[in-house]
This record gives sequence, structure tokens and C-alpha cells, in this order.
Amino acid sequence: MNIVEFRIFKGRNIYSHKKCIRLDIELKKEHNIPSKYIKDFNENLIRILPQLKEHRCGIDEEEGFLNRLKEGTYLPHICEHIIIAIQNIIDLNVSYGKSREIFNNKYYIIYEYEYEKTGIKAGKIAINLINSIIQKRNFNLNLKIKQLINILNNEKIGPSTLSILKEAKNRGIPFIKIGDGSMFQIGYGKSSKMIEATIGNNTRAVSVDVSCDKLITKDVLNKQCIPVAEGYVVKNEIDLLFKADTIGYPLVLKPRFGNQGKGVITNIKTAKELLESYKTLKKVYKSIIVEKYVKGKDYRICVVGGEVVAVAERIPPFVIGNGFNSIEDLISIINSDERRGFGHEKPLTKIKIDEETKKCILSKGYRLNSVLPRGKKLELRNNANLSTGGISIDCTDKICKENIELCQRAAKAIGLDICGIDICCSDISNIVDGAIIEVNAAPGIRMHHYPYKGTKRNVAGKILDKMFNNKENIPVISITGTNGKTTTTRLISHVLNIKGYKVGMTTTGGIYIDNKCIYKGDTTGYKSAMTVLTNKDVDVAVLETARGGIIKSGIAYDLADIGIITNIGEDHLGLEGINTLDDIAYIKSLVVEAVKDNGYAILNADDKMSYKIIDRIKSRLVLFSMKENSKLIKENIDKVDFAIYIKDNYIYFENSSKILPIVKVEDIAITLNGILTYNIENSMAACAALIAMGIDKETIKKGFSTFYNDSKNNPGRFNLYKLSNNVKVILDYGHNIDGYKSVLKAVSNIEHNRLIGIVGVPGDRTDTSIFEIGKIAARHFDYIYIKEDKYKRGRKPGEVANILEKGILSEGFNKQNIKKILIEEKALNYAINFSKPGDLIVIFFEEYTPLLNIINNNVKNEKQKVIMA
Repeated sequence: MNIVEFRIFKGRNIYSHKKCIRLDIELKKEHNIPSKYIKDFNENLIRILPQLKEHRCGIDEEEGFLNRLKEGTYLPHICEHIIIAIQNIIDLNVSYGKSREIFNNKYYIIYEYEYEKTGIKAGKIAINLINSIIQKRNFNLNLKIKQLINILNNEKIGPSTLSILKEAKNRGIPFIKIGDGSMFQIGYGKSSKMIEATIGNNTRAVSVDVSCDKLITKDVLNKQCIPVAEGYVVKNEIDLLFKADTIGYPLVLKPRFGNQGKGVITNIKTAKELLESYKTLKKVYKSIIVEKYVKGKDYRICVVGGEVVAVAERIPPFVIGNGFNSIEDLISIINSDERRGFGHEKPLTKIKIDEETKKCILSKGYRLNSVLPRGKKLELRNNANLSTGGISIDCTDKICKENIELCQRAAKAIGLDICGIDICCSDISNIVDGAIIEVNAAPGIRMHHYPYKGTKRNVAGKILDKMFNNKENIPVISITGTNGKTTTTRLISHVLNIKGYKVGMTTTGGIYIDNKCIYKGDTTGYKSAMTVLTNKDVDVAVLETARGGIIKSGIAYDLADIGIITNIGEDHLGLEGINTLDDIAYIKSLVVEAVKDNGYAILNADDKMSYKIIDRIKSRLVLFSMKENSKLIKENIDKVDFAIYIKDNYIYFENSSKILPIVKVEDIAITLNGILTYNIENSMAACAALIAMGIDKETIKKGFSTFYNDSKNNPGRFNLYKLSNNVKVILDYGHNIDGYKSVLKAVSNIEHNRLIGIVGVPGDRTDTSIFEIGKIAARHFDYIYIKEDKYKRGRKPGEVANILEKGILSEGFNKQNIKKILIEEKALNYAINFSKPGDLIVIFFEEYTPLLNIINNNVKNEKQKVIMA
């Protein structure tokens, strides 16, 4: 079994609404058989990975997967289960997977993942395991699991960040991972906020710098008469002893710049102990502080937006003797608590047995193998950080008013919107008799969400409350379809711009932010959508979402407010396993499936394939139709939130309580007085989306009357030009059977003498489709020039042109009226030179701008260039 490639889906995709990985593999011919026929395979697999016994498999019964093995199942299916089992072993909650044959001995395996690098490594381990069993090689699964855990630990999101993301998800706020660390964008566009752990958008860098410098923190707080532990930076050993005498014992030594209690040595009682500790720290830290040791309990107060939201007492890790277990055994017993894990993976951290732990135990007259008397409590460290095994007890309801005010003053003095204040005092419920030890930026909130004892405090919720201040997320509108999606996208954006929205738009022509193109190209996939969603100027996202991007990477957003399918027709068949219209419908249906429950899914009621996907809709349903009495609308009247249809040459709106005319078809500029029937459909789809957005009727009318088929508003979509020699030229991006039919149907209603066609088809269409387009061209044009796209999409030069020519000739077209000019600019120039007054040239182009330049060079008056209607 060989790995061909991995494909990562970071969000909803055609295989699952969960994050998943597609692993493409290739089998040797002799292994493309059920595993029961591979000697000892099933037995060795279960011996190495007994966790597979728990898998119920698709038959959903106890030991279902074992039964499948006995009956006989194929290696890709087995691989899928191994990958899931391996991730489960390291406590990743994944369960979804499936495998399918592509062709011959090639398969793909889809499996859910939580962390990308870990998921890829799990796939590699599974392949390695299968190959090892087949080849009868030893396989050390424990070693592989350790390697996997190392990858996971480096990749895993910290508990504070994870708590905030979980809270965002609960609130329906989407988030996007930024970079490889723990930075995330929460929300989209203008309303989005950046966060890393508990450092948020409003956290000031200078305030973080102040809090990271313990000496400056003391100075700032001291100036506000806030009690702090007296302390100074130490220059050398002599300076240390002098300052120690000035402060008085007991003392604390700690790094000036540090976190998580690292390097902190407390309760130093003698000069000898002080010098030894200083020498130890000096090996690691450049700048060291000596300060007064403050007796009392260790409290962490979390302040968010000037409000005390959680208080916890932190207790150092300890054991209590039972008279027969050693200290090391007692630590092992505590570490077996399922709430404890390594690092930050669980609510509590396992107690570390390191040099500091051993030193602390030794200072109290014990060793690891010592047996403590029954009831004897022994603290194992001098600090209470959770990261070294400490525990927390919630005290939020106990803190007194005076201490709340003190913490609020401290946070304000440092300038932190989110901070953790460490106070050492006898009782937090009384006025502080101790001091503030530190003020921490990016405070951990695990202790508040998962206290060892006491009430859980939703600090993540408080952080999100302050970050977003009840502001809603920006609307997302996603548009797909075989034809019309670009025009619909542009029209929606145009009207929203008139309404005052700053629109982020993706189209086949480029990415636009507030009407400015920031990137040219066919930008209808994951990356271009992500550009819009992460742009801080955007307050509504209008995303053309093409088939190719959905297949390749899934969709960039989580859930849209509005999803539109303009139509579903024959296009791109034979690519990426898409062989039927049902396949295309399945892919495009993701756009209307991935809509919020209170959002809108908009479908074309005149499109037959909509019948097949309507049951997949979970949100509110909107249908549009050219027919007032649409059969689909009538059949689904109970499901439809509202409908859009044509009546008396008007676009009408209808719901359960009212019927309202919106705009006259003749007033919709892109319909050319109703000639372009397909643009009436596109206008209805746009109208439905705009009404769903709450846009008023007058704004819709204004937008529809000022959106033209020209190079500014709708470039490349039935742009009709009048040249200086009284010849008309239409530029259109039609690139499939339905596109050609729609354009040529409209052309028949435009006055002309000879009809001249410049035709071409993208190379990734099937031979049958290309041949059919040739036949369609032959039925309409008087003269035909055959050109080819620059981007051949796997075809040889001249191959597409030859198929087109055969299709044209099959209709009995006069061969003398056909000419092959493979470069489309040359073909257009030739057609213009060949044309006579009154002729109409239609070119189905690949690249718009070079052709527009040719048009401009053949126009006398700029004002007469574009024919609006």
C-alpha cells in the first residue's frame, strides 16, 4: 500500500461537515483482496491494535468491525479504522471515516481529524502498520504513538484558547486559525477580533511589556499606593546580600522576566541558601529580582474589561501519608486521576517529579522513597502553578469589595483589559494584609473553568462579551450554480454597495473590497473567500463559490446566512469523479446545506435538479421561478419562507401574509428589456437574497436599474458593443452547453445581418460536450471562427478545435464558412476586419481584457461604445 497524496479540508466539504483528510492510496494487485485471504493479517492486526475490537463499524453492533474482518473487508476500509483508532488512543475525539475506490487499484480514504499534522502522521502510521503486517516485519506501535503524542503536544491548542473557541462555537461565532501557533480570528470581516490565548484585540502591547517586567510592574503599582512586595534587581552576589539585609528574611528570588512560576524560589531563610539559589538561577536567567517573601495563601484574580470575573486559591501539589506508601507511590496515585494529563491537555496537570520537587522534599527531611506517617501533609513544590501539578479552589463569591476595587485599580494602572493578578494574603474575603505579587498578561483560565473544588466560572464567555460588546457577526452570502453565479454575485454586491455596505466580493474576475479590485483572476475558491473573511473593512461577504474550489478545499466559511444555487447543469463532467448531474448536484448542495438554521437557502424552482436536493435544506427555504404557478413552489408551500416569481412582467415577492411587486423586468438593465431571459432568473436569485438581507424595495429597484452588462459592472457577461463600422460585438464567458444555448437564444432577438461566431471550449470538458457545442454553434451562426484557450487543461494544441469542427460539420454546416484561428485575439481582429455593417459578432472568450482593448480600438465615441438595452 503506497501513499499517493494527502488533501486537507479545514472546514465543511463534500465528504463531511467536519474537518477531514483525504488520503489517496494505491494497492498492489495482489493486495486488492479481502484481508481474510492475506495470511495471519486479521489476527496480527487485532494483536497489535486491540482497540479495533470496540469499533462497531457501519453495521452498528458490538464488535461490528471484527465481524467485518471475519467476513472479509478490504485494506482501505481497514486503514480508515486504524487511523481513527490511533487518534482515539491519544484522546482525540474523532469517529468519522469512509473509503472508496477511485479506479483500478487506487482508493481514497476520508477520515476526521482535530489537528492537521497529527492527522497526517496518524495516516502514515496506519499505512506503515498495514505494510508491516503484510511484509511480516516487526511493528512497534508504542514507539509510533509516542512520536504521535510529541507531534500533538507541539500542535495542540492551549486550554485558555480552547475554552474561548468552544465558547465562540456555542454562540455561533466562527473562527479562523492564523499561522501555526495559538492565534485565531474570531468572527469575520469588520466585526472580527484577533486573540492569542487570553491576549485580545484590545490588549495593548505596552501594557503587556509592563506586566512582563516584574520590576516595572512594582514601580507602576507602588506609585498608585497599591501594596506590592518590596523588591530589587540584583547585580551580583555582594549586591544580593546587601539588598537581602535591607529587605529582611525570608526572601524570594525570581527572574525579572518569567512566567508560569518558572525559576521562582520562595521562603529563603538564610544567606547561604540565598547564595546557592542565586547561583542556580544565574545559570539560566540574566536578570534576577530579590523580594520580600509574603506569607499567606496564593490567590489568582482574573480581571476582564475592568471587572473581576473569577477568583481562585491556588494550592501547591501535595501528598498525605497513609503509613505504608512511599512519597513516590502517593504521587503516582494522584497522577492516576483521570482529570490529570501532561501539560495543558486536561483540567489538571500531572505532578512532575523533577529536581525542584526532589529538592523541596529533601528540604523537609524526606526522600521520594520515604513513607509518610498517616495524615501527614507534605507540599511537593514551593509554588502553586497548575502547570506543575497545583490545584485551584474557586473563591469568586468570597472576595470582598475592597479587594475587588484593589484589583480593578491594579489592572487599570498596568493598562491590561484581560489580566491575572496574583495576591498573597491570609484571606481574600478580608482587606488585603499581604501584597500583589504579580500582574500577568495572557492569564491562564483553566483553573477557573475547571476548579478542583467549587463553582466553574465561564471566563471565556466574559472575554467574548467584552470583545464583541453584543455586535453581530457580518452576513455571509454564498452563490453557486452552473451558470449565472458571477452575475448574481455582482448584482447582489452592487445593491448592497448602494445601501452603504462595504462589500467583500469574490468572483471569476477577482477579489473586490468596497468596489476596489485587490486581486485579479478566477477567485472563486477557498483562499479568495478567506481573503474576504479576514479583511477588516468588510461588513458583508458576497462569495461566488465554484465547483472546483468546493472539491479541492471545501468552503472557507462555517455557515452562511444565505446560500444560493442559480441552477445545476452539465459541466465539468468526467473530472474529479464527477460523472453525472447527480454528482454535480451533490457537490453544489453543500452551499445550501451549510446555512444557519435561521438563514436562507435559495433555489431555482424551474431547475429540475433542485427537486433532488430540496430535502437536504435545514434552514429557511426560498424558491424563485419564471412561472407564477410553479409546480415546485406549490408542492413545497409549507416549507417555503417566501417565493420570488414573474407575474405581469414584474418580479413579485410572496409570503404567507402578502404579495408585493418589486421591480419591472424592463427596468432591470442586465435583461436588455427582457431579451436576456437567464438574467431575469439571475435577478430573481439576487432579489431573493436582498430581501432576505432586509434590503428595501426602492434600493433593489435602484440597484437593478443601474447595474449594466458592461466592463464596469458585469465584465464579460453579454457585453454588447457597437463598433465604428456599425458592427456589433458581444463578449461572453459562456463555456458550457447551457451557456451557449442561453446566449444564442438571446442573440436571436437582436437585430443583425450576418451572425459571426468565435467559439471555443475549455479543455477539461468531455469530448461529447465539446462536440455538442459545435453542433449548437452550427445551428445559429452564419460564419464560425474556431479558437482555443491558452490554458489547455490537459489537451494537446488543436485537439479541442478539431472536436468542435467535427461537431459543426455534423450539422451540415458549410465548410467554407469555418476558419480555425486558435488565438482568440487574432480571431476577433480577423472577424472585425471580415465583418460588414449590420453584422453581429459573438465571441465566447477565455481572457477578457485583451479583447476589451481590441473593442476600444475600434470605437469612435466612448459614449456610444456600450449598448445598454
